[in-house]
Amino acid sequence: MSEHHDAPAAHEPHARQEDQIAGPHDPKEISPKMASDIAYWSKEFGITGNQLHECIRVHGTQVDKVRAALRSNKSK
Repeated sequence: MSEHHDAPAAHEPHARQEDQIAGPHDPKEISPKMASDIAYWSKEFGITGNQLHECIRVHGTQVDKVRAALRSNKSK
């Protein structure tokens, strides 16, 4: 018998989904059609995906504009 079958291999636990978000496809532009972008930027800004979609609808997809709009809303 092969030595590979003698002991069970140790497996690391799976990372939670939010820990697996690697990064945006473009650091300056949010793609509202890419679920990975919505997940990343929602977490980055501390808002829901629906809130991010609404902000993109009003202010566009440039990260700087979305960030500025969110900061402006928090200061009100």
